[in-house]
Amino acid sequence: MAPVAVFQAAFLLAWLPLSTYQSEAVLSEPLSLSVHINSTQQSLHLKWSVHNMTHPELQMAFQIEISRMNKSNVIWVENYTTTVHQDQTLRRMWKSELPLECATHFVRIRGKEDDPRMPQRRVWSSWSSWVKADAQSWLGPDPLVFPKEKQVEEGSDVTLCYVSRHVQSHVVCTLNGIPVPGEQLDPHVFVVTLRNISFVRNTGSNFFCEEDRNHTQPGLVIFVAKVLEEPKGFSCETRDWKTLNCTWDPGSDTDSWKFPSQRNLFESFSGKNQSCEQKNWCSWQVDSQKIYNFTLLAKNVFRERRVTLLFHLAHRVHPMTPFNVALKRVSATNATMTWTVHPLGNNFTLLCQVELHGEGRVVQQHNVSTWGNGQYSFRGLAPATEYRARVRCATAQHFWKWSEWADQEFSTLQAAPSTAPDVWRSVRPTLGSCNVTLFWKPLSRSQAHGEIQFYTVATELLHTPSSSQLFPIPSPANGTELSLDGCSHQIRVTASNGAGTSPASMMVIARDLGDPWNPGNQTAEVKEGRAQGTGDGVSMSWKPPPGNVLGYVVEWCDGPQDSPCDLRWESLGPNATSTVIKSDAFRPGVQYNFRIYGISPERMAYLLERKTGYSQELAPADNPHVTVNNLTSHSFTLSWEDYATDAQPGFIRGYRVYLRSQAEQCLPGFTKAVLPDNTACCKHDIDNPEQKTFMVKNLQPESFYEFLVTPHTRAGEGPAQAFTNVITTRDQHPRVLIRILLPMVFPLLLLTILCYVKSQWIKETCYPDIPDPHKSSVLSLLKPKESPHPSIMSVRDCVPDALEVVNKAARRSLAEVERPKHDYLHLLPTGSSAGLGPGICFENLTYNQAAPDAGPCGPSPAPHPAPPGQGGLLTSPGGLLRSPSYVNSPGESPAGEAPLNYVSQVAPPTSGHKDSPPTALLELAPRSEYRTQMAVPPGLASPTPDEKSHLWAVSLLDAGGPRR
Repeated sequence: MAPVAVFQAAFLLAWLPLSTYQSEAVLSEPLSLSVHINSTQQSLHLKWSVHNMTHPELQMAFQIEISRMNKSNVIWVENYTTTVHQDQTLRRMWKSELPLECATHFVRIRGKEDDPRMPQRRVWSSWSSWVKADAQSWLGPDPLVFPKEKQVEEGSDVTLCYVSRHVQSHVVCTLNGIPVPGEQLDPHVFVVTLRNISFVRNTGSNFFCEEDRNHTQPGLVIFVAKVLEEPKGFSCETRDWKTLNCTWDPGSDTDSWKFPSQRNLFESFSGKNQSCEQKNWCSWQVDSQKIYNFTLLAKNVFRERRVTLLFHLAHRVHPMTPFNVALKRVSATNATMTWTVHPLGNNFTLLCQVELHGEGRVVQQHNVSTWGNGQYSFRGLAPATEYRARVRCATAQHFWKWSEWADQEFSTLQAAPSTAPDVWRSVRPTLGSCNVTLFWKPLSRSQAHGEIQFYTVATELLHTPSSSQLFPIPSPANGTELSLDGCSHQIRVTASNGAGTSPASMMVIARDLGDPWNPGNQTAEVKEGRAQGTGDGVSMSWKPPPGNVLGYVVEWCDGPQDSPCDLRWESLGPNATSTVIKSDAFRPGVQYNFRIYGISPERMAYLLERKTGYSQELAPADNPHVTVNNLTSHSFTLSWEDYATDAQPGFIRGYRVYLRSQAEQCLPGFTKAVLPDNTACCKHDIDNPEQKTFMVKNLQPESFYEFLVTPHTRAGEGPAQAFTNVITTRDQHPRVLIRILLPMVFPLLLLTILCYVKSQWIKETCYPDIPDPHKSSVLSLLKPKESPHPSIMSVRDCVPDALEVVNKAARRSLAEVERPKHDYLHLLPTGSSAGLGPGICFENLTYNQAAPDAGPCGPSPAPHPAPPGQGGLLTSPGGLLRSPSYVNSPGESPAGEAPLNYVSQVAPPTSGHKDSPPTALLELAPRSEYRTQMAVPPGLASPTPDEKSHLWAVSLLDAGGPRR
């Protein structure tokens, strides 16, 4: 068995290469390939065939390569699979974006078996030889642009080239005169690519190229076609069950003489195809077929568009327009309409819509079902009115579309007017009669019910109804004048047409001045109010009267106040308390006067209120003429008394005073403001329109100010005019003060100089350092209490009698141990007096304030006579006062020292003291109190020469110094 297995394996190994060789041998030889150039289509047409096929029919795969300019520059590769028959020639086309004349192309091909019936390994054959396609070999000596003609769709990219036999230099190409960029493909070829090219015109776009050395301009025409759009709104319907009409919207027009488009209608159930001559519709004959499936095909040289439609014929029925529309049995309020429809068969019920139009709007609308002819009766019509009736129909079972409208006009008959005329009057009482002007408004068509032929005015006295008078007024008059005897009449007005007379409009004119309903009695009591403008009218309201009213009437003149009155009025119901009066005659900025009347149950009119208003207020046309009064240094007054507020195009609501100055801060009462020219100023608002003066205060003297006064209405301020200048005067107060103070300054100055010159004399006279009794008049005011005669003290005449020493210190000297509590130092007189004379006690308040038990000064006998050299002052053996005693304050005297009281001889005393010696020894004069001059310490001793000199100086100061 082993040798057999080895033999089989060897056989298989030998057979497989042989079979593979036989399979590869089928395509071992190159395929025969030929290439043809089509310059019109700018394409290469390839043809090849397969030799030595092992089967009559094989599925094979081919690979095609195309190179440009050189064989290695492969620009396109395609794999193509197809079934190949024995001795069959295969073809393939390739379109080049670059014109074939611009470059040389090379093509080669190879193939392999790709049949699933052949399980052997599939291997590509060898490449065929390169086949050269050279369109430049056909060119002549002149430069050319390729392709010669180009047809493209809008939005496409186009590649063009300029080819010449010589080497090119500086080539410039233009499209419709505009230069376009390009690139040099080789020294002889210049290539331009136009991207997203747009449609310009049906005759195409012009493309030219030119170079420096050659002034010829070869070129071509590029035809650009619009993009073919898909049909929209494709629909089919029948109107008579005989023909189907199919319509669609083709979109923008893409047809031209160069690019015509075609449209075909194809029905898939029947397989019929029909060419459509029109661009947006096509007809199809109907047979017994009920369901249709249409395909609409639109195409041109670039593309195709398809839409489909599937429908049932019974669902696409569009009835034809009804005909023979007529109106029958027409009266003042009724009419009957009839019509005829085109038959659609016995199985179809039509739904018809009927409309009645009057005065430009739909008055009635109804739906009517019918199988044939139809009719409908209109009711509730207005007499003598023109109407238009119309009808349209549609299928009731499967509604598709309404038919077109069929209409007919007609007019109803006349009837008597249904409304009384709207009447008003103007009364002018005269002596013994009244002149009455009647006005009435023409009745509308809906009220007149026909053409008004005449009006009838009937008048009768209130208290004599039988005295009636008739005044026929032919139409189209809208008023009349009557002269009535007396002013107590009843007036009736009616309107008549060919069918009858309207109800009467009645009013009463009474002259009874005592009647509160009489307008003549009410006019003086009615105040005038303001009405509000609305832009297209005037709005007003009023307070209803306490009694019953039948209605109200608002009366006004349609023109300005200075023009003749074109009387207008508006009648309102009894419940109205406000209204908006509108008129085409109203003009902005014009003031109108309104009078509101109430109609009493007796048909008399009485005036309720007066109103003044504007339909639209405007800003004041001019500013007031302002005068400056009372000009001072700190204020001035502005006045515009002659400004007429009633003549303005709006209600003056107030004034604004603008002020400009060099100061940054505004005056009190003014606020910052910015003018239309963006300049800053200050303003003050005057809210009272009747105030036409204004005082500007708190100004600076001799300062420059500018002012402007503008009125303002609801619409705005007056015009921005130039400011007026004003300069304040000089300040008058300094002058007045100078006049008052100047006469006072000179005497005061003179007095000051005089006082300065005599200052020493004044000092010595009024307040000397040491008062002199002879020079001072102050002491003359001090009178003794007991003596009526004043006494003037002289230091020279003052003889001390005694010195009282008060000892309070704890420490005492040896010389003072045996002394009593109160010692008197008797000062002997300096003269030849033998005994003690009258004296006065000087108490030192400064140095003796703290001395307890210091009683009044009293006389004391002197134990030693005074030396003559001491000026009448004797000292005790204890020595003189030391200098510290003169500077110590009260309570600070050194130990062993005590304050002293001087007792001087001035006048004999009249009474004694309990501590004094007996009166037999000394008679004291009445005592007078003086300020203390000096203090002498206890223990008086003979002073040293220095001390004596010091004490003598003190005595001199005491004699001449002031009293304190």
